[in-house]
Amino acid sequence: MSYGLLKGKRGIIFGALDENSIAWKTAERVHEEGGSFVLTNAPIAMRMGTINQLAEKTGATVIPADATSIEDLEKLVSESVEVLGGKIDFVLHSIGMSVNVRKGRSYTDQKYDWTAKGWDVSAGSFHKVMQVLYKQDAMNEWGSIVALSYMAAQRVFPDYNDMADNKAFLESIARSFGYFFGRDKNVRVNTISQSPTPTTAGKGVKGFDGFISYAEKMSPLGNASALDCANYTVSLFSDLTQKVTLQNLFHDGGFSNMGVSDAVMQAFEDQQNA
Repeated sequence: MSYGLLKGKRGIIFGALDENSIAWKTAERVHEEGGSFVLTNAPIAMRMGTINQLAEKTGATVIPADATSIEDLEKLVSESVEVLGGKIDFVLHSIGMSVNVRKGRSYTDQKYDWTAKGWDVSAGSFHKVMQVLYKQDAMNEWGSIVALSYMAAQRVFPDYNDMADNKAFLESIARSFGYFFGRDKNVRVNTISQSPTPTTAGKGVKGFDGFISYAEKMSPLGNASALDCANYTVSLFSDLTQKVTLQNLFHDGGFSNMGVSDAVMQAFEDQQNA
């Protein structure tokens, strides 16, 4: 169901890879709510995914950009304003990558040039995106910038590896830059701490299938899906949340406030009695 929440609003969506990704679902929902946008991803990611199909479906323009490159981002933002016919109202940063995770290096045996690459892609890029938007004065007043995070920024999930550090850095950047964007431009900056979600990136984490089942049993409302997250993101892009900023917003079916659940306890008891 569409409510016209984003009618006439313009934005940039980073990170749509395939139909399983949160950015992809968000783009579809933004389109349904009347928003127009530019889709962007790194050239190598675009070759791996099917972003052009999404662009055709939503009437979006695709502009490739390496989010770690200031030069690419400057070009992306200026071209987006031109293509969309005005300043930006919303931005979704849905980017994350750990070479250590991909290569199977444990947290206690990191290869540090890989670590640096991971935080630059996953968190440093968020600062770069906002810095370019800020310096170009490309955001409309009461615009909204959202990045996707995960609760490993606050709690230990051993196999999430250095991505946990990346997400903690991401959330800190949102608060720090969000202050200046709010003070100077009346622009909101928030992060969404999403449930474990079976995206292409999420499935790359060791033990993901077991953990998603555990989170489902722990969460009183169950895990939030990619579409659920897209709906929540739309609400943060809309005018209904104009005074929400500097927040890390848990969107996880209640998991983040749970100690233990009946379902998890029952599973352990069944195992012991087997």
